[in-house]
Amino acid sequence: MSYKIETDSFLNNLERVAKVRSQVARSLGEIAQTLEQGETLGKDTSGSLGLERDIDDLSRASTNLKQGVFRLLVLGDMKRGKSTFLNALIGENLLPSDVNPCTALLTVLRYGTEKKVTVHFNDGTPPEDIDFKSFKRRYTIDPAEAKQLEQQKKQAFPNVDYAVVEYPLPLLQKGIEIVDSPGLNDTEARNELSLGYINNCHAILFVLRATQPCTLAERRYLENYIKDRGLSVFFLINAWDQIRESLIDPDDTEELEESEDKVRRVFRANLADYCQVDGHDIYDERVFEISAIKALRLRVKQPTASLEGTGFPEFLGALSTFLTSERAVAEFRQARTLARQGYSHVREAIERRIPLLEQDVQELKERINSVEPEFKKLNDICQQFQAEIKSVRDSKAKAVADSFRTYTLNLGNTFEADFMQYQPDFQFMDFLSRGRREAFEAGLQQAFERYINDKLSAWSLIAEKEMDGAFLQLSKSAANYGASYTKVTEKITEKLTGQRISPVIGTTPEDNAPAWAKWAAGLFSLARGNIAGVAMAGAGFDWKNIALNFITVMGVGAMITAVSGVVLGPVGLALLGLGVGVVQADQARKELVKAAKKELVKYLPQVAREQWQPIHDAVKECFDVYEREVTERMNDDINARKSELDNLIAQKESHEINNGAELERLKTLETDVSSEVERIEAAYQTLLVEAS
Repeated sequence: MSYKIETDSFLNNLERVAKVRSQVARSLGEIAQTLEQGETLGKDTSGSLGLERDIDDLSRASTNLKQGVFRLLVLGDMKRGKSTFLNALIGENLLPSDVNPCTALLTVLRYGTEKKVTVHFNDGTPPEDIDFKSFKRRYTIDPAEAKQLEQQKKQAFPNVDYAVVEYPLPLLQKGIEIVDSPGLNDTEARNELSLGYINNCHAILFVLRATQPCTLAERRYLENYIKDRGLSVFFLINAWDQIRESLIDPDDTEELEESEDKVRRVFRANLADYCQVDGHDIYDERVFEISAIKALRLRVKQPTASLEGTGFPEFLGALSTFLTSERAVAEFRQARTLARQGYSHVREAIERRIPLLEQDVQELKERINSVEPEFKKLNDICQQFQAEIKSVRDSKAKAVADSFRTYTLNLGNTFEADFMQYQPDFQFMDFLSRGRREAFEAGLQQAFERYINDKLSAWSLIAEKEMDGAFLQLSKSAANYGASYTKVTEKITEKLTGQRISPVIGTTPEDNAPAWAKWAAGLFSLARGNIAGVAMAGAGFDWKNIALNFITVMGVGAMITAVSGVVLGPVGLALLGLGVGVVQADQARKELVKAAKKELVKYLPQVAREQWQPIHDAVKECFDVYEREVTERMNDDINARKSELDNLIAQKESHEINNGAELERLKTLETDVSSEVERIEAAYQTLLVEAS
């Protein structure tokens, strides 16, 4: 359940998490450095312990955590008060709110010690540093111009990729990064740009307007890009105070209550589906009625002013709970898992090394030879899992590509019913007028693009669920193979040392799984920088960062243009054939749809045929990346275990080892790592208590 907090409390909560993040990152770095120093010293004593993979994972996780922020993606159509909301949130009138940057220009707001804007380009032009005044003057346009560009399918700044705004603001300094996206629209290039950020953000802030509840464009965007994709979305219904202003008598409380209830019902009907988590309704924790302009005026006059009555305290309370409790706990749980695993590997390696220090070279070689069958079993397990991944890959690549072909070929079956809702609101006689024909054709093409976009988006969701299911299956297989692998490694240790070494992480199979199995199950994304990524149905492997979405993979922009050109030309001829005597709009609409269907059905087999291979290859690549990483980690583990033994033999053959000094060094190494793990555990437990 959400609760109210003022801005200061929100910042304090963020600062608390930022301190914990810094502490945990420092401890992870210390563990990595301690292990690296230990491996360096080991080369001159009894040999290194084969901990290179742990050092790499811990170092990467430390760096990623140190640089980590809570990234918020702000979405909203034109004239929703998005810039005003952001200005109120950051506490300063930083972004232009009288015009709307409805372009292909994403703006990333992050902390910097100095005010700075850097514009990044997509044509090879070096990034450009400019001042705020120049940025506002050059890269914002009037909404009317933006709408005109949208209709023409043009971008205001086609060579600009995105801009980074650095600013010394408290909210940004406490670990918030804001990605301000362009307005919602139907041009694929801009939607594609926003989609690239969705899966790497902790939360989406979707700004709507109370006086324009859930427009068609907003409903389409939510349906196509948000629904059923496992995203965390906060809906901010801005300008709630304008409901009162629209009344004939603003002081009529009964009329106000009735009007507000009516608006609430509309929003609940359209947004309720996006506020379900594991079957639970969290609408009250995700939808907020706010007045951004009122909040901004208060903040500009007095940064610490109470925002009571603006909706911000309720929203900030829910956002704080989500970020500093739910997401922070998940983030630090990964760090704890990495730290505990690093300690487990050190401790087990030391427990193996100590008994072997007393053995002579010949005895040691005999023991190593005795475990060769076990190492073969480890390689067999690796190959079996590889084979399963490739089998799933081949099956799913074909299945997903086939599903697109079937889906595409079937579009004609429902086209007449489906396309009716997309037709532009034009008089069909306009087509017969040369002066109005161009506008008619542009509107018709835009309607056709919307239809194609929506259909492909619906299919991409089907494909995503297929992929989620596949990686969930592989996650479970990784756990099973990991359990078998652990039994073999325990046997190796027992045969080498003559004793059984008990696990030190925990008692569950997941706790004691080998590192590669944990990665395959998605527990190590922190070690690869995917702090904010959404876990795919429990598997955790972020395949969406490889193939952002299937619409992007297919190059749907070119596809739509091609389809539109092929289909709409004959449609125009069909309308001309009706003659000037046709005045019945219904008849004209029917003829238009029939003509469009006829041409579409002719072209669909070509689309299905041309796109089958790109989709197949994109899906295959997702599994190939997964297989390469899993295989590399499995081989690293096997080789590390072998090199650990080879290193000891090499040292024994080259010089006499001071067993007493080496025993002391190894125990100190274990103690030093254990101390940092305990610090991380303490920080994690403190966060759990504060979050409860």
